[in-house]
Amino acid sequence: MRTINFISDIPTLETDHYVLKGMTIGDSPQLLSFMSHKETMKFITPNPVQSIDEMRETISRYLTEFMEQKGIPWVIIHRESGEVIGQFRLHKLNLWHRKVEMGAIIKDDFQRKGVMTEILQVILPYVFDSLELNRLVGDIFAENEGSRKLLEKFGFQKEGVLRDTDFDGERFHDTVIYSMLRAEYNENAPH
Repeated sequence: MRTINFISDIPTLETDHYVLKGMTIGDSPQLLSFMSHKETMKFITPNPVQSIDEMRETISRYLTEFMEQKGIPWVIIHRESGEVIGQFRLHKLNLWHRKVEMGAIIKDDFQRKGVMTEILQVILPYVFDSLELNRLVGDIFAENEGSRKLLEKFGFQKEGVLRDTDFDGERFHDTVIYSMLRAEYNENAPH
């Protein structure tokens, strides 16, 4: 089996309205501006970052994962304003098994405006064509209707529900696992 050559720099990916740029420590203030909000983070973590130092530590951890070939972190920039309006990560990357999970956080005033619909149109070819992975996973809180609809719209298959997997400080939440395989992507990708 041939090995995958991993990238040495985070590539810039572009859509009509957004640019995915490799995350840097310098993005800390803009990311903190929305990643510290409990409501924005409700489907991610009960304990969002609270300080610029915490944000820097988080980004540093993401960049270490990149260097270890375990993840790729981007900031999402609104092309027209130049504003950082979100983050997108490929994480739990395993090159041997050719699989990865994805996660996104979008600033409140850009949610439900088609940002992720555009982003996935460049992420799917990147994952399956450029990285040549076999499996892409979306792991979401059961209550996250927006993400569920997005994944189903793109043809991700629901694999199952993990019961009471995440605790938010008050109650447990079920997690729903969706995935897309390379063969499914190839079947539906425009040629």
